[in-house]
Amino acid sequence: MSITEASTGTEPSSTEPSSTRPRGAARATEAPAIITDLYDAVTKRGMSLVDVTWEQQRLHESRRWSVVEMLADVDLDALTPVDRNLVWNAGRAELTTKPGADRLERQAEAECRRWQEKNPAVASIMEACGTWSRYWNEEEAHHETVFNRLADLSGMEPISDETFIAFRQVFPDDDMLRTLMLLAISEITAAVNYGQCQQVVQDPGLRRIFKQVAADEIQHRNYFIAFAKALVDSGEYHAKDAFAVAHLFLREDGELQGSAREQKEDRGTHVNWWDHLDTAETDYRPEALEKKEQLICGALKKITGIEVHSRDEVEDTWLDLIGS
Repeated sequence: MSITEASTGTEPSSTEPSSTRPRGAARATEAPAIITDLYDAVTKRGMSLVDVTWEQQRLHESRRWSVVEMLADVDLDALTPVDRNLVWNAGRAELTTKPGADRLERQAEAECRRWQEKNPAVASIMEACGTWSRYWNEEEAHHETVFNRLADLSGMEPISDETFIAFRQVFPDDDMLRTLMLLAISEITAAVNYGQCQQVVQDPGLRRIFKQVAADEIQHRNYFIAFAKALVDSGEYHAKDAFAVAHLFLREDGELQGSAREQKEDRGTHVNWWDHLDTAETDYRPEALEKKEQLICGALKKITGIEVHSRDEVEDTWLDLIGS
């Protein structure tokens, strides 16, 4: 069979063993999408890691964009003090995503090896997650450079090499489900923040940048939810850990409050961008806490199948799951 035949869905003989068919290639005419039921795809539908990687590649290619072209459409003279402050904060925040992606790749590799003999399906999920991290890393590079280059061009306070290096510190490793839930919440927070920024800025070119980056973050959230759901579906990871992380963010004075919290963790090992928002003289914060709470509850339902509607219900459910 030629590549053209495979890509257009021309199937081999029905007597051919399913293991030799170009399963992923046969779906090339369908719109690219995230595999939301990954555990089912691996254990029941017979998708190989080559199939899963092909779907990841197709979606990644369909969503690529140019930082250089986006920056060319921004009118630097039209940027307001609020615009400039939002861009400066976004650039510093995005510096912390590369170590997040590096850590995910390393942790997924270790987890894949740990599960390979005990549960091959979980090993495949871990490998799929680690493989996808390269796309996440590349897309986050766009976010980091577009905001920091724009801050530099508009005369904002430069980021020193010392700060750059400090923001590159890698988070400590954690349970994989907890890690994926934290990353899903981080993407929710970023997407809502950038959506709020999009509503505030005046320059059309800058508005398109915030809109594009917010759309990327939503896709990343959906990937993290899919991988986390697959781990819970496997039965090897408990839903209580997803709720524990959600509670960490949603609790009173929790992580979702960002730099406005009265109490901050003494992290020592790494930088969390939500600790370092600086409103300068603009006094504007793109919070939208209720929206973030709704989206976190929605993520919990997709990952665990358990429906909650508020931070109080998240706490109650988490305590129930601990005791179960």
